Amino acid sequence: MNTEPNPHDAVPYPGLAFSNTHPERLAAMAILHGLDPAPVDRCRVLEVACNEGANLIPMAYAIPGSEFVGFDLARQPVERARQRIGELGLRNIRVFPSDLMEVGAELGRFDYIIAHGFYSWVPEPVRDRLLALCRELLTPQGVAFVSYNALPGGYVRSMIREMMLYLMNGTENVDHQVGVALGLVYFLLDKRPEDDPYRRLIEQHLQKLEERDLHATFHDELCNVHYPLHFIEFAQHAQRHGLAYLCEAKLPPPSDPGYRPEMREAVEKVAPGDIFRQEQMLDFARARKYRETLLCRSECEVRRDVFAEQFRKLLFSSPASSTPGEKAGTTVFSLPGGPTMESNHPAVVAMMRSLEQAWPRALRWDEIESRIDGRDFRLDADGVALLLRLAAGEFLELHGWRANLPQAISAQPRASRCSLQEAASSGLATNMFHSIVRFDDAIARRLFTLLDGTRGRGELIEALKADFPGVPAEEIEMRVEPSLEFFFRAGFLEE
Repeated sequence: MNTEPNPHDAVPYPGLAFSNTHPERLAAMAILHGLDPAPVDRCRVLEVACNEGANLIPMAYAIPGSEFVGFDLARQPVERARQRIGELGLRNIRVFPSDLMEVGAELGRFDYIIAHGFYSWVPEPVRDRLLALCRELLTPQGVAFVSYNALPGGYVRSMIREMMLYLMNGTENVDHQVGVALGLVYFLLDKRPEDDPYRRLIEQHLQKLEERDLHATFHDELCNVHYPLHFIEFAQHAQRHGLAYLCEAKLPPPSDPGYRPEMREAVEKVAPGDIFRQEQMLDFARARKYRETLLCRSECEVRRDVFAEQFRKLLFSSPASSTPGEKAGTTVFSLPGGPTMESNHPAVVAMMRSLEQAWPRALRWDEIESRIDGRDFRLDADGVALLLRLAAGEFLELHGWRANLPQAISAQPRASRCSLQEAASSGLATNMFHSIVRFDDAIARRLFTLLDGTRGRGELIEALKADFPGVPAEEIEMRVEPSLEFFFRAGFLEE
């Protein structure tokens, strides 16, 4: 047993949920690539290095018919996780302190294994053990999620890390030390011209660091082990442990060079049929710095082309809202945050409007198909390609499971107890989509904490008036319904 003091006990790592690790996301991507993964509502999930359970606990709450297990070498985060689990009364989750090097078959088999923020931050023997454990514990059609720092983009991260390490000394006053180290990098950059390419490259990464918690920067950028690697190295490492590369946890965005015909032709020509080399060539073009890779057992038959039969096994949703287009017969669909698309295709418009009306609930393909019948759309090669383009652009979300979400806002709205627990102690909460929403507005946050299913609109308004006597009553009354609509669309409310 490792008896060295754990830095995550001395400096807590901020716990967060990561949407790409959710078993329904892993199931959807596995189905797209020809696997037959376990049903999300009846599965077993293991998280390696689960920290304080911020990622695992919301999953267990949302999927009561599945079993969740997590362990972490640091004991204090595990104790915080156990306290949360006890408060929620969850019986389908178990977390415990343990060393990865000492666990094994006694844990049983798992349909989904998660190792987020782990592989690139541990020594080689531990990386070996992680992949060996995945092989040992995965069910025949199981899926493992492993994230890691990738090259060549990771060289920039390593360079900044080396700069910052010069001013780091132990774990005392971590916030101050990280702040000083970041300040040094900015000071050095300030001596270069504003239009200098080197300066712009470093500043882009520093901007992302500024958005993060200082404790996360301390652990992720400045820990003793920092091991970025090329995708092909990781894939070969997994192969040596009897694991196969399945795909990434998320489809590439529309701007990805892999969608360009000339790029696909080039990689096929240089590396015909070799997915490892092809992906590595694309990473050179992407300057990729991070990957979230899904693995399966090497005997699984992975399909690289998507067929209609896979889509029929999925569920679909879309947060897009529609407005009439400027041209006759067109409709504009807008995503939260700005991206838009315009279409005059009757089937696409009918499908997107159906998903808009159903949001936040997801629909099966047969439910969608009945609404676009007779509108010149077939789920053939062209139809599949269209759906993939919509999914890549995030106008279409693919699901392996239907969350327990209401069809409308009830007379006495109730938010999930798990999200209420989070919101009561912090300015954020995890919704049923396993995404994080931050509450920067005090009135909205207070309203959210009141949604325990015992209050109607009038009672909610009166409670807010009492809590915010300095705010005009009319303003509070006007804000309640739009806020409830936001919570509903954000996936916080339960049936």
